[in-house]
Amino acid sequence: MARQATNELLRKAKKSKSDEFYTQLCDIESELQHYKSHFKDKVVFCNCDDPRVSNFFRYFANNFEELGLKKIITSCYREQSGDLFKESNEERGFFFEYTNTDEEKSQISSPEVAYFKGDGDFRSPESIELLKQADIVVTNPPFSLFREYVDQLVKFDKKFLIIGNVNAITYKEIFKLIAENKAWLGINLGRGVSGFIVPEHYELYGTEARIDEQGNRIVSPNNCLWLTNLDTSMRHEDIVLTKRYYGNESKYLKYDNYDGINIDRTKDIPLDYKGAMGVPITFLHKFNPDQFEIIKFRKGDDEKDLSINGKCPYFRILIKNKRI
Repeated sequence: MARQATNELLRKAKKSKSDEFYTQLCDIESELQHYKSHFKDKVVFCNCDDPRVSNFFRYFANNFEELGLKKIITSCYREQSGDLFKESNEERGFFFEYTNTDEEKSQISSPEVAYFKGDGDFRSPESIELLKQADIVVTNPPFSLFREYVDQLVKFDKKFLIIGNVNAITYKEIFKLIAENKAWLGINLGRGVSGFIVPEHYELYGTEARIDEQGNRIVSPNNCLWLTNLDTSMRHEDIVLTKRYYGNESKYLKYDNYDGINIDRTKDIPLDYKGAMGVPITFLHKFNPDQFEIIKFRKGDDEKDLSINGKCPYFRILIKNKRI
């Protein structure tokens, strides 16, 4: 019930385009430790971030030399006061460029930002000009604009590591990227993303909601993921298969409208079946493109949802084992 309430909070945010969920430093550190080799001599762009309060900027500024960065650019939609959530009548967005000079180091806690002529929306011409300079984009974009945000990254051929809702996997645009091996899930998923900082007007739903030592209000929806096109060795680790299809056929029901068998849990994927298998979307967190091929999402030969004896299991991804 607690998770349902918090998920409802995210749905309300999406509907209202509020999107006021801000990433904790601990979650950024937990994920970014797996990608450090990608950042040497690179320009990082955090284009949904106020550098005065953003934990993404804080992480990259504090690790600038260790990562071997060339530059950090952060930009923010419209004016925000030192209170991250306080409304303001100022309509201009702003940005900050950091190259680790002594002067800039002294400004980490209070950077001198430059103002856009416009509102700083990630789709604005001014923001796009900054995007063109970037090698890697790392941020928590607006969930309500996730499709459009990713589409822009793909259009400009950018590397990225961003946070989204798990349901983003089911968007046809996002799933297409995953199926074509152009994007994949990061390391942390669900409870691996421990929670988001929210403003005062958000209710602290859920048993895991809390106020931390700094007074930040935290909610933990437990249904978020990292989406990226930065490779890691963990992505190429095989899923260990221990079950067998032959001799246990009755445990693997066949679909009414597709020549394939249904798998309810990733750990139940048989090691000896070479045909199509429908697996839950959580499979993507362990998906190794060297081991499996993604065939299709959700639909049977009749383009209706996959069904078993007239009933449709929750979204299934059709895959084949490349090793058989």
